[in-house]
Amino acid sequence: MNNIKEFFKTSSERVETFLESYITNSSLFTSGLNEGMRYSLFAGGKRLRPALVYASYSLFKDDYDYVTPFAAAIEVIHTYSLIHDDLPAMDNDDMRRGKPSNHKAFGEAEAILAGDALLTKAFEIMSDTSYSPQMPVDIRLKAIYKLARAAGDKGMVGGQFADITSEGRKPTIELVDYIHKNKTSALIECAIYLGAVAAEAKENEIDNLIAFGKYTGLAFQVVDDILDITSTSEVLGKNVQKDIESNKATYPAVYSLEGAKQKADEYINKALYHLDIFGERADILRDIASFITERNS
Repeated sequence: MNNIKEFFKTSSERVETFLESYITNSSLFTSGLNEGMRYSLFAGGKRLRPALVYASYSLFKDDYDYVTPFAAAIEVIHTYSLIHDDLPAMDNDDMRRGKPSNHKAFGEAEAILAGDALLTKAFEIMSDTSYSPQMPVDIRLKAIYKLARAAGDKGMVGGQFADITSEGRKPTIELVDYIHKNKTSALIECAIYLGAVAAEAKENEIDNLIAFGKYTGLAFQVVDDILDITSTSEVLGKNVQKDIESNKATYPAVYSLEGAKQKADEYINKALYHLDIFGERADILRDIASFITERNS
């Protein structure tokens, strides 16, 4: 597990160095906006999605600077989603990563705008040809399209909408699967795809990596659902048992806590199956899958 910790550390440092130079203030009139963006973007966290971009890319190539804009963009999208998720109109969370949520620190309107700015910044980063200028245009377009789809109504936003509008209703397996496939798994699957497409992997290789990402993303969300019940605010850095209080559609709600644990194992086993074609080259992805199921935060 030490190797995976080091991989997360170097991935995080690489992305943060890029973002430190990219997310800068452009005007006296938007200094507060930039402060809000950076507040959430540099608040810590596992940087799981960038690590997945790098891990997928590393199956084929090792010039990580080439794919760093993709890794940075998906982290920016993820951060925007956290800011908006915490808003009073959404999950109404006052804490994130052990600090006041963005809207508690800066105000609700300011938090909405910081999220909006980060969302659009992600696509600015990906389409900025001054970075990785040698990248083929069709590869860049495929990556932009995939991220836009994963983040929008056919992915994360669609999943969040279903999550919010289903509160208080008796959850079904179909509803929970839809929410988690879109709200969480879509962006994790996308991270895997971005690394593979940047490396110009073969179609069957990409197909297997997408399947790995899908099941890994589902396992990640199941574990999140479990930790909301079993962990503490001090460990998670955010409020716990919010899912129960809000009658959220979660895996424990439809499968029971023990059933949810079994479901997480099932998803990870399915994910690992799709790495078989890569042999030992995929060990870092296997380690990330293990980390996801064994984590406590």
